[in-house]
Amino acid sequence: MSNNEPTPKKAVREERDPALDLALRPQRWEEYIGQQRVKRNLRILIDAARARSEPIEHILLSGPAGLGKTTMAHLVAREMNTNIRITSGPTIERVGDLAALLTNLQPGDILFIDEVHRLNRAIEEVLYPAMESRVLDIMIGKGPSARTIQLELPPFTLIAATTRIGLLSSPLRSRFGGSFRLEFYAPEDIEKIIQRSARVLGIAVDEAASQMIARSSRATPRVANRLLKRSRDYAQVHAAGEITGGVAEKTLALMEIDALGLEPMDRRIIAVIIEKFNGGPAGLQAIAAASSEEEDTIAEVYEPFLMQLGFLERTPRGRMATELAYQHLGIASGKQPPLLS
Repeated sequence: MSNNEPTPKKAVREERDPALDLALRPQRWEEYIGQQRVKRNLRILIDAARARSEPIEHILLSGPAGLGKTTMAHLVAREMNTNIRITSGPTIERVGDLAALLTNLQPGDILFIDEVHRLNRAIEEVLYPAMESRVLDIMIGKGPSARTIQLELPPFTLIAATTRIGLLSSPLRSRFGGSFRLEFYAPEDIEKIIQRSARVLGIAVDEAASQMIARSSRATPRVANRLLKRSRDYAQVHAAGEITGGVAEKTLALMEIDALGLEPMDRRIIAVIIEKFNGGPAGLQAIAAASSEEEDTIAEVYEPFLMQLGFLERTPRGRMATELAYQHLGIASGKQPPLLS
């Protein structure tokens, strides 16, 4: 440790703090920064439903993780002045699980299902009449003696979120009255989010730090808030609590995040494609095995951002690294790359 850095007062913990994440979430429609196209369309649906004194239509929100789909669902519920019940696709394992959720809804309630693409097809079949006709068909027994009972459901709204809309069946997608895709954020919107989060956290962050964190945030609010919190930790230990450009730079260096926001696994995925598969094409399964990462994590977390940067292309034969990826890793295209360390 250098002489000009004070001795750390306490270890910085990397745990996720749900209460803190909740505090950083916008609480009012006006506080939600970015996604103007989606907000304009939702505003019309909300105002129209309120004018008719009806529940808002079923809504499907798609897009990469961390862009604010859950936050938007909460704000829609707040604007409709109703309750929201939250679950996720993997937790609804049986028809009875879905039935318990739907029959406990009050008139006008919103049911939010995250990762809806992970619902199994049997659950989807039960969801269709619930969304269309507000009835729940439950099969009792098996074989010739089986019978169906039908339960009426109160008027409700389903808001579903997915990072992989292509995995949703066409019948399910067609039952949503509004389908909206959230896009990656512009740097200026990310800076506004960082400044707002800093005010909520009660910390000072200068313009240089905001810009640096925004550039490295993968154009994603969730990542921006995570980097801000880690910068706050570093500032409290080493810089009297203020987040300056220097503090942000040292924090990012400690986390091995570069100026474009690429993390070690991003760089490893690119390096695997270039060094082990000669730039591609390479299948997702092969990339996952070579990089020691789950296929779903690569497809949902890393791949969208790498494609946004223009570092990765998806072709019918597999994933390919682009010239920009070669340049970023400092490898000349067409030359034999060094082996992975």
